[in-house]
Amino acid sequence: MSHADFIIIGGGIAGASTGFWLSQHGKVIVLERESHPGYHSTGRSAALYTAAYGTPQVRALTLASREFFDNPPPGFCEHPLLTPRGEMTVDFIGDAAELNAQYLSAKATVSQVELLSADEACAKLPILRREKVHGALYDPTASDIDTDALHQGYLRGIRRNGGEVLTDHAVLGLSRDAAGVWQVNTGEATYTAPIIINAAGAWADTIGALAGAAAIGLQPKRRSAFIFAGPEGVDTHHWPMLVALDESFYMKPDAGMFLGSPANADPVEPQDIQPEELDIAMGIYQIEEATTLTIRRPTRTWAGLRSFVSDGDLISGFDPKVPGLFWVAAQGGYGIQTSPAMGQASAALVRDAELPEALARFGLDAGMLSPARLEPH
Repeated sequence: MSHADFIIIGGGIAGASTGFWLSQHGKVIVLERESHPGYHSTGRSAALYTAAYGTPQVRALTLASREFFDNPPPGFCEHPLLTPRGEMTVDFIGDAAELNAQYLSAKATVSQVELLSADEACAKLPILRREKVHGALYDPTASDIDTDALHQGYLRGIRRNGGEVLTDHAVLGLSRDAAGVWQVNTGEATYTAPIIINAAGAWADTIGALAGAAAIGLQPKRRSAFIFAGPEGVDTHHWPMLVALDESFYMKPDAGMFLGSPANADPVEPQDIQPEELDIAMGIYQIEEATTLTIRRPTRTWAGLRSFVSDGDLISGFDPKVPGLFWVAAQGGYGIQTSPAMGQASAALVRDAELPEALARFGLDAGMLSPARLEPH
């Protein structure tokens, strides 16, 4: 039987980032059910950093994360975590009011966002069909995130601080004794700690139920994606990410190829999600309608799970009724770009400490992160 100060269930970006900061304050054991951490969602993300979208909470977490992305601690990674990309949201449907509304919303958190005419948009992305473009907004601060370097940096930090990351360790049972110590049973072994951190992604409500907690109402949603070849003989690495104003698709350069998606969000049960052929076909159709690209056959297709609660915000906090159970869940599509702030916040809150000033100055507080906000009042 192994004992720790904190047991984290789930080794994706939520559990890894929490463990990175928490392991500086006590013994951490991360239990991951799959053969490698990040299998279901973290490793399947398009991974763009942008503070121009999302709820106020998401934007605050994203802004508070920027300092870490720009200046990670020594030894965390070998290369920069962010690479400038730019993001262009294009109006293909002639909805000037919606374009202006999104522009004003984005401008509120990213002052560099600008409105572009159709001609200006086509100059930035020459594959656009000019007759389909009504206007665009452009965020020059949007950047690609090296997700693997970020995730592995967190996991390395846990191990460096004396923590353990154990794969193929699915949690089968949870119980808490009279002394307030949790027993976590994986079938192969039992691990004990006074606090367990539920960072199980799409399975967080399942783990919560094992601990005797009420569900937070987590809804996993499928998003499909594919990789395809770009135009031959054209340097595309500097092209921005392209997002349709009506969220019917997005695409961006990706390691010499392109990543595309129909931007779907289909409610599903937690599972090893696979792409639907119809989703991929719809994504290809939308891209070919909006651009001059011809997509012969994707070289790779996949799907990932993005999990939300009812208000669309992320969760970090103790369960309101079950002692010693701490939730880090509901990352939605923002878990990677918010992970530095969420990891620091979670590591503070689980120790009953104040949020770091670097987070509080962006308006973040414990109440806006707590699962208790979802309870009926």
